[in-house]
Amino acid sequence: MLAKSLLLTGALVLLPTSAFAADAVENSWPQWRGPARDGTVAGPAWPEKISGGRLTRTWRAELGPSYSGPIVVGDRVYTTETRNAKTEHVQALDRATGQKLWEVSWTGALSVPFFAKSNGDWIRSTPACDGESLYVGGMRDLLVCLDAATGSERWRLDFAEVFKSPLPAFGFVCSPLVVDDVLYVQAGGGFVKLDKRTGKVLWRTLDDGGGMNGSAFSSPILTTLNGQPQLLVQTREKLAGVEPESGKVLWSTPVEAFRGMNIVTPTRYENQLFTSSYGGGSFLFAVDPTDAAVSQVWKNKVQGYMSTPVIIGGHAYLHLRNQRFACIDLATGKEAWVSTPFGKYWSLVVQGDRILALDETGDLRLIRATPEKFDLLDEVHLTDDSTWAHLAVAGHELFIRDLKGLTACQWK
Repeated sequence: MLAKSLLLTGALVLLPTSAFAADAVENSWPQWRGPARDGTVAGPAWPEKISGGRLTRTWRAELGPSYSGPIVVGDRVYTTETRNAKTEHVQALDRATGQKLWEVSWTGALSVPFFAKSNGDWIRSTPACDGESLYVGGMRDLLVCLDAATGSERWRLDFAEVFKSPLPAFGFVCSPLVVDDVLYVQAGGGFVKLDKRTGKVLWRTLDDGGGMNGSAFSSPILTTLNGQPQLLVQTREKLAGVEPESGKVLWSTPVEAFRGMNIVTPTRYENQLFTSSYGGGSFLFAVDPTDAAVSQVWKNKVQGYMSTPVIIGGHAYLHLRNQRFACIDLATGKEAWVSTPFGKYWSLVVQGDRILALDETGDLRLIRATPEKFDLLDEVHLTDDSTWAHLAVAGHELFIRDLKGLTACQWK
């Protein structure tokens, strides 16, 4: 039985799962890039400064390495790790204390290509939680659904086995998207819709292998374009709109990138689509509502890498391949400004005109979003260990996952 492969340790959670639902959006960070999947948060207003003791550490949990961003729902925090290049683990931690409530593990590890070795072989996908279930992607193209309260397994799907697809060269990277009773994810060499309660495959599309041994980096979003609900999906080779119910590809366009490094989550701006790629540039596309023809509105030479941009007031704020931070006017495609170099990766969270940016060196920056200049308000160094996982902000709390652990902080 599949359940025999699970290792369950720690105390069981006494809080009923229904308590998660009331807090599913407000004061939470339930999935990749937050409640709205766009890096924006509501809640208490951020302070004007973050240094000088204004951020107070409340607890820290020591963990093995992971690139998965922590997620926060109700009174707990969920995080993943890879141990000894052999097993993948999921833990539920008490939000107030960091105490481990339960832990689940399975055998699963994957060695990435040599040119990506500097970034490690550990788990990458950020889980998603709908208040009842936790959906976790394992490196070997595996998706596991766990009871959010107890950690017991509800179902699992081995995409490589089901679709006879090759193991993804860089592992399962896409972060699952949960919408009502279904789940969407790039896996198994395509884009897949699942019944979230059973793991049953409802449809599979864009099944061209995704290029580069079936790996897919980008995570989908659900949006409305020209009045039509659709899923925006960026494969290794192209950007596409997919009809949520049927899986029909409504339109698609190639996205230029070196070795298929289309990594960022695509972003809708009004009725247009912004994306950026390593080796390709930054692009704004428009889709004709009459015939689904895709046109390139503009192209800019600046290149994003792994950091998904945020859009504020008609401008995209984007961390670049050359380690600089840029503000791009979406109406013209011109740079309003480009900063001096910083780290290799930034995760970006927005409230109003403020951006919190966590780079992989452990530095957290508070930036005022304005097209006038790069306006750095304050910065603080949080950890000496690499912070490639996405920052989580929920209410007055911040959760920082570095390669050796998870730290919870509060605004003072």
